[in-house]
Amino acid sequence: MMLKVDKSIVSVQWLHENIDNNDLIIFDATIPKVTSNTVSNTKKEIIPNAIFFDLKGVFLDKDGKFPNTFPETSYFEEKVQEIGVNKNSCIVVYDDLGIYSSARVWFLFKTFGFNNIAVLDGGLPEWKNQNLPVVEEFVTKLNKGNFKAEFQSEKVTFTKDVLSNIEKQNYCLADARSKERFYAEVKEPREGLRGGHIPGSCSLPHTELKENGKMKTMSELKAIFKAINPTDKSYMFSCGTGITACILALGLELTGQDNYTIYDGSWTEWGSTLNLPIEK
Repeated sequence: MMLKVDKSIVSVQWLHENIDNNDLIIFDATIPKVTSNTVSNTKKEIIPNAIFFDLKGVFLDKDGKFPNTFPETSYFEEKVQEIGVNKNSCIVVYDDLGIYSSARVWFLFKTFGFNNIAVLDGGLPEWKNQNLPVVEEFVTKLNKGNFKAEFQSEKVTFTKDVLSNIEKQNYCLADARSKERFYAEVKEPREGLRGGHIPGSCSLPHTELKENGKMKTMSELKAIFKAINPTDKSYMFSCGTGITACILALGLELTGQDNYTIYDGSWTEWGSTLNLPIEK
């Protein structure tokens, strides 16, 4: 019987129990945190059977003007096939920071029409907390898969859509950056980027959806989203470069809703385009 996930996160216990299933593919999607300048000299620890999912070098539009620009459908399909993903695969994705960049991979697959994917709740830190085994090398011998991508265009939003929303307020636009960045109380980590936020947007730091590196409960998440969106509009999520906005999308899906879109350029595009309006 095909291995399936029943929601968008799985526990480390679930992964440990299913780790040798032939349908299972495990991705390590770790990237450096944009606000961190520290370099670790400790040896990389990896969950057994994991494949490296290169968000920064492969799974993006390499010609994009801004970081993490959404890739073309045919390119994504080809590159995902190269790392062995099939139509009947079951994917679990994690990162070294708990839940950070793993949500971006989950969002990419969902937006290309693949739903049998979940984020590992708590990521590698939770795996290690449970004293589960780690290895030092990724799986690299891969057979080509038959994955097919079908782009769900409503899940990705662009600057013109955000400008339209400033006027019409059809969406609840939530920003996943820290409150300090949202209110321009600290400098942006990227050189030359203006501080502040998109007019009409609200602050919802991605850290507020998590506790001890794991996602909060469904009832807690429902209350968080209700507080910023009491009239139940659809959501538009933004962040610095399109990574942590996906954590908001993950949190919303865990409440049973999927009425969201991600602003692809996020603050890197908005804050660096000088004719666009900002608030502080």
